[in-house]
Amino acid sequence: MAKPSHPSNLELQALSVLWHNGPSTVNVVYESLPDGKERAYTTVLSVMQSLERKKLVKRTRSGRAHTYEPAYSQEVIVRRATDDFITNAFGGRLGEAVLATLSTGSLTPEEKTNIERELQRHKTMAAKKTAKKVAAKPAKKAAKKVAKKAPAKKAAVKKVAKKATKAPAKKAPAKKAVAKKAPAKKAVKKVAKSAKKVAKKAAKKVVAKKAPAKKAPAKKAPAKKAPASKQAAPAKKAVTKAPAKKAPAKKAAKKGK
Repeated sequence: MAKPSHPSNLELQALSVLWHNGPSTVNVVYESLPDGKERAYTTVLSVMQSLERKKLVKRTRSGRAHTYEPAYSQEVIVRRATDDFITNAFGGRLGEAVLATLSTGSLTPEEKTNIERELQRHKTMAAKKTAKKVAAKPAKKAAKKVAKKAPAKKAAVKKVAKKATKAPAKKAPAKKAVAKKAPAKKAVKKVAKSAKKVAKKAAKKVVAKKAPAKKAPAKKAPAKKAPASKQAAPAKKAVTKAPAKKAPAKKAAKKGK
C-alpha cells in the first residue's frame, strides 16, 4: 500500500475533527476546527477538496449534502507528523518532546490514565528486549564452541570418506573404458559395411563404362578397309606403265633392219 501524502496544518485540523466526530459534512468541520479562528466556509470547503485529491478522505453523498470520512487512521497519519516534529524540533529526543508537550496544558484524568498505560507498555517492551539479549548471550557462546569443534569433526569424517572411496574410484575408469570400446567396435563395423557398399557401387560403374568402349572398334572396322581401294589404284598404274617398258624393244628391232 502506498504511503499517504503529508497533510498541511489546516488539513490536519480537519482530519482531527473527522477522527473525533466520525463522518462529517463541510459545515460540521467548519464549526469544529480546533484553533477556533474565523474562516470563510469556502476556505474549509477547499481544504476538504484538497484532502480528497490527496486521497486522505473519502466523500459520500447523503441526501443533498456530502459527508467526508478519513481514509487512514489517526495513528498512521499522526505517527509521521509526530516523527517529523520530534526530529525537527527536538533532534529526535522523545523525552524532551513529551515534557514539552505536557507543559503546554493540563491533562484530564482519562488522558493521564492513557499516558500511564502507554508508559507501562514501554517498560514491559524494554524489559523483554533486555531479557532476550541476556538469554541470547549464552546461546551465542555455545554456538561458537560448537562451531569450533565442528571443523575438526568434519575433517575426520572427510578423511574416512576419502579412504572408503579410493578403491572404487580406481576401478571406475576400467568400467568406463569398456563402455567406450563397445561403441568403437560398432563404429568400425558400420564403416566397413559402408566401405563395401561404396566399393560395389564403384565397381558397377567401372564395368558399365568399359562395356561400350570395347564395342566401338567393331563399328569402326569398315572405315579401315578404305585404304585397300587406295592400294588398288597404284596396281592399275603399274599395269598401265608396263607397256611403256616394251617401247625400247621396238626401237632395237628397227635398228636390226
